[in-house]
Amino acid sequence: MKMKWKRIMALGQAFSVVAIMDAQVVNPFGNALVPDMIADASIQEIDGMFYCYATTDGYGRGLETSGPPVVWKSRDFVHWSFDGTYFPSAATEKYWAPSKVVQANGKYYIYPTVNGYMYPAVADHPEGPFKLARGEDRFYKPYTASTLLQTKDPGGIDAEVFIDDDGQAYVFWGRRHVAKLAKDMITVDSVVHVISTPRKEYSEGPIFFKRKGIYYYLYTIGGDEKYQYAYVMSKVSPLGPYEYPEQDIVSTTDYEQGVFGPGHGCVFNTDGDHYYFAYLEFGRRSTNRQTYVNRLEFNEDGTIRPVKLSLDGVGALRKVKGRKEIKADTVYASSTAAPMFIKPMKDEACRRTEYFVPAFAADGANGSRWMAAEGDKDKWLVADLGRIRKIRCSEIYFVRPTAGHAYQLEGSVDGTTWRKCGGHDDLRVKSPHVDEPKGKYRFLRVRIKEGIAGIWEWNIY
Repeated sequence: MKMKWKRIMALGQAFSVVAIMDAQVVNPFGNALVPDMIADASIQEIDGMFYCYATTDGYGRGLETSGPPVVWKSRDFVHWSFDGTYFPSAATEKYWAPSKVVQANGKYYIYPTVNGYMYPAVADHPEGPFKLARGEDRFYKPYTASTLLQTKDPGGIDAEVFIDDDGQAYVFWGRRHVAKLAKDMITVDSVVHVISTPRKEYSEGPIFFKRKGIYYYLYTIGGDEKYQYAYVMSKVSPLGPYEYPEQDIVSTTDYEQGVFGPGHGCVFNTDGDHYYFAYLEFGRRSTNRQTYVNRLEFNEDGTIRPVKLSLDGVGALRKVKGRKEIKADTVYASSTAAPMFIKPMKDEACRRTEYFVPAFAADGANGSRWMAAEGDKDKWLVADLGRIRKIRCSEIYFVRPTAGHAYQLEGSVDGTTWRKCGGHDDLRVKSPHVDEPKGKYRFLRVRIKEGIAGIWEWNIY
């Protein structure tokens, strides 16, 4: 969209549309999986529901911190939501890289890295609440009996658990480690194996799955803009021996597509032989990343084809009954944050500029957002629907939703007189925030009272 400097007088109220002259305002971050900054995603479908467990990014202090553990859920793989934390006792800890959940012993188990150490947790349902599987209510460091791994590798991170067809469970973790798990899903076999791979760089974020009798082990190399995934495969066992495909790189930076540093994610499949590869992308440097999903395809001999990386997403993976969405004719705001130049870390070719124009809150892309200017005390966003419409539902995806928001939703038929029709005064950790205005309006206005002054997406029905 091309935008020029202009001020518009609309129904007696002046507002600045956007402060960019003769610039092509584009969203460099495409169709991210969810409207938030997440990394290290573990995605799976359980009983018709997609679950995404991940590291919550964007908290501003790099690897020193993280957001609380939340699980995003979706019926169609397009519309995602979460409400509160699924692991209450870990909500204030440094919580990274949860595994997929695995079902065993009539329970669900998950294996996150907390404060730099791996722990087993258990719940009755995939959405939690989870608690430490050994019964304690606190996280210890260094290792004690409460932790998952009793190994000589205290830097063990990024657990991934796989249960084979015979019921034997295996745990994989960083630096190419793997061991058998006992039936209690907690005790690790004393024999720890290191998977031999042709590439010897530091490795984390293991991915493991089985397809048509072949075991696949994916491991990361590099980092930041240089993040890559490589793989080996075995027709014998999760413990090997492994074969080294000639073309072993699954994902790497694609300059033409503008995809930088595709790293720690997962592989999951839906009906039949439909496989997908989820990965974090370099994003806004270091720990300000988003997650994307592309198709994963195989050759006739079972080898993996290099992923055709794209930030476009894969769209709906399940059909669900939809609602009629109302697209705003115009979206305007109390202010717009200045564009942000994103400096590369290792690769000078990886340069981006992120914009925060109001229209990005209504583009349905998840990778773009409206942000208010620093110092804006009003912090409001208005959707002009073009004519008076009956509004049944409003869904607002705020920026940094895991920190919580309080807001007021107002409606107007003329843009001058406003009536409260939604919102809440208390700080709530969820996304989206849903209101049912049950009225007829041409304009809707969101006033942010607490929380980060920004909106990823605003859906109106």
